[in-house]
Amino acid sequence: MLSMTSNYRTGTGCPAPALRRIADAGFTHVHWGHQWHTDFLYDPAEIRQIGRWLKDYGLALLNLHGSHGQEKCWWSPRDSERRAGVALVRNRLHMAARLGADVVIIHTPGWEPEAEGHARQWAQLHRSLDALAPIARGYGVRLAIENMPNDDFRGIDRLLAAYPPEFLGLCYDSGHGNMGRDGLDALARWTGRLIAVHLHDNAGVDDADGDRHQLPFDGTVDWPRLARLLAAAGLHTVNLESIIRHYADEDDDRFLRRARDRALGVAGLLADAAHPDFAFLP
Repeated sequence: MLSMTSNYRTGTGCPAPALRRIADAGFTHVHWGHQWHTDFLYDPAEIRQIGRWLKDYGLALLNLHGSHGQEKCWWSPRDSERRAGVALVRNRLHMAARLGADVVIIHTPGWEPEAEGHARQWAQLHRSLDALAPIARGYGVRLAIENMPNDDFRGIDRLLAAYPPEFLGLCYDSGHGNMGRDGLDALARWTGRLIAVHLHDNAGVDDADGDRHQLPFDGTVDWPRLARLLAAAGLHTVNLESIIRHYADEDDDRFLRRARDRALGVAGLLADAAHPDFAFLP
């Protein structure tokens, strides 16, 4: 399965043109990236319309990027904002279930015990996770914690140890894992909890622009090693979270065709890692 993020150009506004272009480029699945960083709550009518678009364009929803919100933040020290953040995540769990996906990807704060307010922030995060666990089970949807740029996995280690795999897993972001620390070493510890990926590239510590979200093979991510770890985890869907911003000379259709070609390249590495005696056939 080849999947592309819906917000390859923008994460707000009507998603229909992006969905059509993603389908026309040959992708079979879409990762829902719209409104990933806003307080937007999807109404049932909007969810039904998105479902119709997906059906019309022949796309399936792979998974959905939840939002920690701006004011509706589910680890906010202010409890009214935390509760609103839980409602925001619940909205995305409902949306994922209605559209046929079983994973919602979420951000969490970094583990920084020396930072002011750290203890309160993490206590609030645990309150929210405890409240969301039965809701997620009811929807049949799991949450996946995403590693962030320069993440040392201390927070992720604690959360994955504290909550069961039936509720909480890992989303490995290849670009974030390439920035400043060796995320692949951390991924190797948690392949058994890997349930989603954000695949994109950058130049790592040498990249002045940091988190570029480039196409695979345009940066320094160790794709063969990553493919071996993904294969070991039994994860064979290639989900790109590349964006067009750093490809100013390309229109959407050309960018998406190249994205599909790069996704096929990653799929080939996955197939070689999983079944080294057989050639990958797209």
